[in-house]
Amino acid sequence: MSGLPRAVVLLSGGLDSATALAVAKAEGFAPYAMSFRYGQRHAVELDSARRVAQALGVAGHVVVDIDLRAIGGSALTADLPVPKGRSPAEMGEGIPVTYVPARNTIFLSFALAWAEVLGASDLFIGVNALDYSGYPDCRPEYVAAFEAMASLATKAGVEGRQRLTVHAPLLALTKADIIRRGLALGVDYGLTSSCYDPGPDGRPCGACDSCRLRAKGFAEAGVPDPLLARF
Repeated sequence: MSGLPRAVVLLSGGLDSATALAVAKAEGFAPYAMSFRYGQRHAVELDSARRVAQALGVAGHVVVDIDLRAIGGSALTADLPVPKGRSPAEMGEGIPVTYVPARNTIFLSFALAWAEVLGASDLFIGVNALDYSGYPDCRPEYVAAFEAMASLATKAGVEGRQRLTVHAPLLALTKADIIRRGLALGVDYGLTSSCYDPGPDGRPCGACDSCRLRAKGFAEAGVPDPLLARF
């Protein structure tokens, strides 16, 4: 990857972030993956992140420890039940309890810091249209605002050595579109994990919002989900 422009890619180990990583590579970047152990109940996703990073061939991969359980406020970081069996209409109403307060801002800030160290001017995040209806930090205006702020926030930016671009290549895509794009780029979705409340072995619950959106995406894409073949 010598000579390629560097990019920091937020990699959770889920379907969307794996696709965003593949897009970064396809667009000619040397990707540096950043994952977080933040006290999430679905920490098995970090095993998926490592598998995806290895399979897609990153230039570097770091896992950052942050204890967001110290502030809670989400079913993913506190002892609150994860919603199960909700309909698409129910999932599209309001901000769900699985929203982690300011999570993308926290993650992008760490990515921005690493980008400055790496001399990179590009960040990739896998937010998409199915998320931003319920999650405030997955909307196009949020991505644009963070990008504008980033140019003011770093030494490299103030000195004119860095003009940061936040790439959100999945923003306007449905889950089915994302899956098709990823398959075309060689993503093995059997390595990923999307469930908010998986078993100890990583088995998806099949009923949380994320599992249901994933299942809907594969059904609409007309292909089987290879993750299910593992269990």
